[in-house]
Amino acid sequence: MSDAATMSLAELRELAGAIRSEVDKAIIGQDAMVDLLLIAMVSEGHVLLEGPPGTAKTFLAQSFATALGLDFGRIQFTPDLLPGDILGSNLFNFQTSQFTLTRGPIFCELLLADEINRTPPKTQAALLEAMQERRLTLDGETHTLSDRFMVVATQNPIENQGVYPLPEAQLDRFLFKLLVPYPEESEEAEIVKRYGQRQGPPRPADLGVSAVADTTRLAAASAAIGQVTVAEEIVSYVVRLVRGTRKHAELSVGASPRAAVLLANAARARAALDGRDYVIPDDVKALAVPTLRHRLTLSPAAEIEGRDLEALVAELVESTEAPR
Repeated sequence: MSDAATMSLAELRELAGAIRSEVDKAIIGQDAMVDLLLIAMVSEGHVLLEGPPGTAKTFLAQSFATALGLDFGRIQFTPDLLPGDILGSNLFNFQTSQFTLTRGPIFCELLLADEINRTPPKTQAALLEAMQERRLTLDGETHTLSDRFMVVATQNPIENQGVYPLPEAQLDRFLFKLLVPYPEESEEAEIVKRYGQRQGPPRPADLGVSAVADTTRLAAASAAIGQVTVAEEIVSYVVRLVRGTRKHAELSVGASPRAAVLLANAARARAALDGRDYVIPDDVKALAVPTLRHRLTLSPAAEIEGRDLEALVAELVESTEAPR
């Protein structure tokens, strides 16, 4: 690549392939998750991973950060976690008679918010400004985070003891909510073969995962989606789809305008990673469920009837007329 500030779509696709290959050295059977993480990275979005314990959510985030060459930070969310434990604080230095910023773990490029729903909403809210504006305010002073700042959060859908629901404002800042499934039988057998004889927890570097990108190349990758055009018909399709969630009789809360913007941008990223400089309806359809599932709330009647939110979104996508 001759100029670090520019990247062709062919180069972007090549870089994405290299990242996938590195992550595959550590992660088995999560190709769809990796592809969606790549789309989120290119479109500068955040991701919420939900799945049962032991499905490699944390290890996936670690391997992804290693392949991207990003500064990795991790916060283990607990009920007694305070906002200062995330952001940091200004401490008085008696030698200089001045306050000095002690930076919290949020000052990184890829932040793993592990089991984010184990801390109260007050502490979760410490992430809101950082996720939206990539900056934070401490004692009236603004601190800028990296342009590559990305949050990958995890949560366990099974437990209901000692967990707190994520506030709507927090959920709306995640581009995708991805449901991490159990592996197929053949994949699980391969996992046991690969890791069943290892001592101690696996580390991406020990499995040969190395950085194939850096912040400069990732910035160029994000800029590359500027080459992708979104036709008026696609814009109209995205808007009708999102507005349809607000009018649906079985939904008490629909998606916000932010959801429409993020869905269109993610569709551009998907097109770019596919080597196209234009968005097609299939890009929107493929990303509608992960973009919308965490932004919608079933009506009380729909909950009583046992309606499935995933199926409802899929039905809405099918019933919204797509451009030819």
